Amino acid sequence: MPSTTMPMLQTYPKSINLDRAKLAAAIDSLNDCAQACTACADACLSEDMVAELTKCIRTDLDCADICTTTARVLSRHTGYDANISRSLLEACATACKACGDECAAHADKHEHCRVCAEACRACERACRDLLATMS
Repeated sequence: MPSTTMPMLQTYPKSINLDRAKLAAAIDSLNDCAQACTACADACLSEDMVAELTKCIRTDLDCADICTTTARVLSRHTGYDANISRSLLEACATACKACGDECAAHADKHEHCRVCAEACRACERACRDLLATMS
């Protein structure tokens, strides 16, 4: 099923002061990353060596929460505040980098961590790409 992000952005009745394609890509990437991080945390909890994955689980959950919040804020345009969006995107890029690094450290043993690390890297890039277009 294709994403509804761009069709929803195209129906917004007023102007949006952001590149809609980059905005849609960021929102989709944020949602994908949040899902991957949530699933990875759950998979980590099912591993036999769960105690060794405590930091990974915490980082996954933090990243998922930050991505979800950022996607929700970026989906709202009435009364838009660029400073809030910019701060959230920066926080999200930071969380995605930390989570991507942590999951990458476990990727050789846990496939779910490899998949999650890739989602985090893609999301970090999408956040930075959108940030670069903001004045």
